[in-house]
Formats: sequence, structure tokens, C-alpha cells
Amino acid sequence: MQSAELGSILVRLLLIIIGARIAGYISEKLKQPAVLGELIAGVILGPSLLYVVNPDEPIFVFLAALGAIILLFIAGLESNIYQLMKVGRAAMFVAIIGVIVPMALGYFYFIFTGHSTTVALFVGGTLTATSVGITMRVLSELGKTKTEEGKIILGAAVIDDVLGLIVLAVVVGIVATGHVSLFNVFKLTAYGVLFLVGSIYIGIKYMPKIYRLVHEFEIEKTFVIAAFIFALFLAIIANWIGLATIVGSFAAGLILERAEHKEHYYERMKPVADLFVPIFFVMAGAVMNIKTLFDLQSLLPIIFITLIAIVGKIVAGLGAYGTKANKFQIGLGMIPRGEVGLIFVAYGLSTKVIDAHLYSLLVVVVMLTTFVTPPLLAAFMKKGKKEKVKRIADVS
Repeated sequence: MQSAELGSILVRLLLIIIGARIAGYISEKLKQPAVLGELIAGVILGPSLLYVVNPDEPIFVFLAALGAIILLFIAGLESNIYQLMKVGRAAMFVAIIGVIVPMALGYFYFIFTGHSTTVALFVGGTLTATSVGITMRVLSELGKTKTEEGKIILGAAVIDDVLGLIVLAVVVGIVATGHVSLFNVFKLTAYGVLFLVGSIYIGIKYMPKIYRLVHEFEIEKTFVIAAFIFALFLAIIANWIGLATIVGSFAAGLILERAEHKEHYYERMKPVADLFVPIFFVMAGAVMNIKTLFDLQSLLPIIFITLIAIVGKIVAGLGAYGTKANKFQIGLGMIPRGEVGLIFVAYGLSTKVIDAHLYSLLVVVVMLTTFVTPPLLAAFMKKGKKEKVKRIADVS
């Protein structure tokens, strides 16, 4: 690589990092998730506007893939297996309904509009996973994380992500084999579940021994490297057995979540994530064609897919039957798509299952669900609180 070419790459990388930081900061100031700003930065820096970044350039494709692996590793590190088990039946049912209904609606809509089974599966899969980070931020700002609705939403959102990754594992396997059969679906689902459960079980069982070894050799001083190697190792294993690499990195995060002094390790990993993860979102935005927003032929599909994405999750709130929680509020809290959804469409584009036009449509849908949730959830939760106070006042 010549010095001029290297210099050009470094300049563009610098623009990506600075652009992501500035756009993320502005987005948060407008009370929106930083990820939206990072996606918009990608649109601005990409071929749609400035064309500073070529989303097909191998070095940036690699950095984006690395960002996705780290993103899911951090998501696993932030999750708690035992807390998920304690959340109970309501969160599990909300999560399951929240995966099945949007996926089925998305699948049948795209089959009806003349797309292939594989495309329909990818679109359906994109609509499954809720963004834990966005929902968590809204609930935290409203002081609702400890309420029954908050616990069910957060528990269901994490389970939802796990189920979404299993769906991704199945869809990736179907793309690899080139055809859909009940046997293949069952086999790939079993692979996904066994890999996650098996790796987590083995990791938790041997974690104390591993931790003692790490402590004895003072490896914790370079924990970021050791943890990163572990995440890459499981990502490679996942890829080797036909699953998506992010399934492996997510499992690695779940395993290390059980390590002693997890908070200390998390703090060391966070700066790495803060550097690489925005690159993934900027590149996801760079691939998007902004002309899609001004194309009248694209408007109807965007409206329909967004409605499917919203209705599918609101229906999921019914899974909390038998509890006193507000089902509608739970459904609203499950609406925002985010990281896993973007990874879905990015994989679909990279494997040529979906084209650039459909990719842009789906990114717009992900962004719309992310935009509408915070104000809707805040409005209805505040309304619910006022009604509850009024009922108490009437009784007294």
C-alpha cells in the first residue's frame, strides 16, 4: 500500500470517527439515540451526498464487521442470564410473540408483493429484534425501569435479541444451503440454540478456573486483548458451524458477564466499543440511498413495513396477560428496532439477498421505529401515571 493511499484511508477514517461523534452528540442533545445521528452521518459521508466514504471499500467493510462483533459482545456483557430467567413467563411470552408476529407479517407481505422466500425471510427477520439500548434509555429517563412494565419490557427486549440472533442463524443457514426445508430450519434452529446454550454452560462452569488462571498470570492487565480474542474465537466457531459471527460474540459477552469484577472489565472494553461500533453505524448509513426517501414508489412499502413493525410489537404486549402491567405500554416499549435489525439488513446486502434499494427502505423503517418510540412511550406512560393518581384520589 502506497503512502498516498494509506493517507487517504486515514483521512476518511478520521472523518468517519469525528462525523459519528458530532452527529451522535447532536442526536442526543435532541433527545434521540446517538445511533440515529451516526446513521445520518453515514448518509452525509456516503455516496448519497459527499461521497467521502465508499461503503464497498474492503478496509471499511472489515472495520464495520469488527464493530458489529464488538457491539454484540458488549450487548452480551450487559445482559444477565439469571435475571432473564427471573423475569418470568410474561417477558418470555412478550418476546416470543414479538418475534413471531412481525416476522410472519413481514414474510407474508413480501411474498404477496412478489419477492422470493429468502428475501421475505430476511425482511421478516429484520423486524424481530427490539433495540434494548433505546428502550432502556427512555425507561431510565422516565424513572420506569423498576416498574412492572419496565421489567417486562427490558427482560423481553433482551430475550427478543437472543431469539432474533437465532432467527438470523437460521436465515444465514438457509442462504448458505440455497433452499428452505423444515428439516434445515429445525437443524439450524437447533444449532443456534445448542451453540448459545452450550457455550454459555461451558463458559459459566469453567469461568472460576479461567479467572484464577487470569489472576495468577496477571492477564487482567491486558483483559481487553484477552476478552477480544475470546469474542473473536467464538465468532469464528459460530461462523465455522454455519451461524453468524455475531452469535458467537454475543455468547462470549454472556459468558464473561459471569466473571468476577465484571464492571471493571466492562469499563475497559467500553472505549474499544466507542471507537469501533460507530463505524458500523456510519457504514450502515453510507450504504443507504437517500433518493429512496423522495421516491413515491418507495413511500407505500415504507409505510406498510413501518406499520407491520409497529403493530407486530404492540400485539406482543398481550403476552403479559395475567399481570397488572399495561399491555399497550409494553407493546410501545418493544417497537424500536436497532442494532440487530441493522446487522440483519447489512448481512442481507453483503450476501446479495437484498438489493441496495430494499436495503435503504429497511434502514428507513429501522430509523422511523427508533424516532417514534421515545415520544410515544413517554406520552402514554405519563398519561398512565396521571390516570393512576386520579383513581387513587377518587378512591380516597
